[in-house]
Amino acid sequence: MDVTKEQIDEAVAGMTVPKAFAETVKNKGSKIALRWKEGDGYGQLTWAEYAERACRVAAGLRDLGVGKGDRVALMLRNVPEFHVADMAALLLGATPFSIYNSSAPEQVEYLASHGEAKVAVVEDEGFLERFLKVRSELPKLEHVVVVRGEPEADVVAWSQLLDSKGVDLDEASAIAQPDDLATLIYTSGTTGPPKGVMITHYNVAWTTESLLRSFGRERSELEGWKVVSYLPMAHIAERQTSHYSGIFAGYEVTTCPDPGQIAVYLRETQPQLAFGVPRVWEKIQAGVEAALGADPDKKQKFDEAIAAAKPIVAKRTLEGDASLTDEERQTYEFLDAVAFAQVRQMLGMDALEFAITGAAPIPVELVEWYRAIGVPFSEIYGMSENTGPLTWAPIKVKPGYVGPAIPGVTVKLADDGEVIAKGGNIFPGYLNDPEKTAEALDDDGWLHTGDIGEFDDEGYLRIVDRKKELIITAGGKNISPANLEAALKSFPLIGQVAVIGDRRPFMSALLVLDPDVAPSWAKQNGIDADSFAALSEHPEVVAEVERNVAEANKRFSQVEQIKKFKILSAEWLPDSEELTPTMKLKRRGVNEKYAAEIEALYAR
Repeated sequence: MDVTKEQIDEAVAGMTVPKAFAETVKNKGSKIALRWKEGDGYGQLTWAEYAERACRVAAGLRDLGVGKGDRVALMLRNVPEFHVADMAALLLGATPFSIYNSSAPEQVEYLASHGEAKVAVVEDEGFLERFLKVRSELPKLEHVVVVRGEPEADVVAWSQLLDSKGVDLDEASAIAQPDDLATLIYTSGTTGPPKGVMITHYNVAWTTESLLRSFGRERSELEGWKVVSYLPMAHIAERQTSHYSGIFAGYEVTTCPDPGQIAVYLRETQPQLAFGVPRVWEKIQAGVEAALGADPDKKQKFDEAIAAAKPIVAKRTLEGDASLTDEERQTYEFLDAVAFAQVRQMLGMDALEFAITGAAPIPVELVEWYRAIGVPFSEIYGMSENTGPLTWAPIKVKPGYVGPAIPGVTVKLADDGEVIAKGGNIFPGYLNDPEKTAEALDDDGWLHTGDIGEFDDEGYLRIVDRKKELIITAGGKNISPANLEAALKSFPLIGQVAVIGDRRPFMSALLVLDPDVAPSWAKQNGIDADSFAALSEHPEVVAEVERNVAEANKRFSQVEQIKKFKILSAEWLPDSEELTPTMKLKRRGVNEKYAAEIEALYAR
């Protein structure tokens, strides 16, 4: 039976994030809420201890003048203090919002100013310095709080907030109302200055309820679930997965301040739920491939096991376990025992109930690889403007599709193929930007995503491309760069790709080697290169990439195929001219920075 928006409205009537927090504290007070690395082990806070700290910090922020409707900027890594500070602000009826940790002082100034932050909470002296450099340009910023390190003059120590007599949790949790802002999510700015996506308490409660219903589990079955928090808290996916859902469902959240250590945290935590942008999953797979590559015979046998498992897993997924023959079932059980179980254990994915990817296109082959080795992998689709998710099928997965609409949401295609949606997860607009709001939300309340999609006969959505990113060649052919880029990145040696071709006679590509895979591949092939740049120019590496491109081209029509490419000599890093903080491609930045290289590809 389909769930309607009204049914979810009824389930979350009057609910806010602080109210959900107070309920979880009441029901799970002695259970572990937050964990973090501490020496050789882990420190932890129970829900009751988490609440006590949040109430103390709330009182401290109140003493600094923070009240209902005010805004608090947060610049912290994935540490327990983030959760405490965010909840503390919410307990005052204020709105906390995060700033990407990679932001330069000028970006900090723009975001803190646009968000009208009254107080900022920063993690350490490095983040503090960025605020202090632009503080004179932020007249509305009255106080800056630093969590670690010695505070300078006119800077408040976190310990001072903790020394406050805490607010009453029951009273404080009743201050915020469903239509109040729970946070601002600033878009990553691929097409101009970041926009402040307004997310209400209603949006958060509604979206979380819809997501929890998507699991197909009773709430009691979520007892004891663990999740690792490691992506930027300024990103809606991490905020929704570990912070908000953690509060509503009572997850045990382990904070990982260095995303590069996620593999270690997964092994040590053994979570039931894991979210990652495609690049995270690509790097994990690349690590497995590199380890296996040290023994070519073992690597070949593993690849053969993957190939044998894929059709069995696909059949079981779409038709049910009962559809398998005894031979198919025994074959998969054998492959799992001799190959896959060991890999899952090595990756810390033994206990996973859901492994989820989103925020950018992912190669179909990668989805199939994870599912073949027994990881319950699925792709979710959405954006900040809809509080994270729009479509998801965690159980009946169709690689290449992002699933049907989540419970209570209506998703359809506009006349031009654009994906549009309605539901309780849709934001009310952009902060102080009615013009951009009118572009995103039409008069009937439909969110226009900017993505072009198509549905199959079961209502599963496939994203074709960004509406504004479709390449139109000189011959008038419309081509999806995202599909080409995903295909090329399915080869382990290729880390990043930007496809070129708008108003050009043929398609070309700028490529960057995977910095984790390329050195080990070179070593296995007897290639001696003393730098990433030298490796990028080595004839054998170029030849291998050429083979990869030729293989990818087989999946596309003649006019879509990559005719020329250039391997660049430097890695593309998050929050750079080439990539957003969440590793989405900045096409304009790439086109401007590599204009000479692009022109050389088309020189006669």
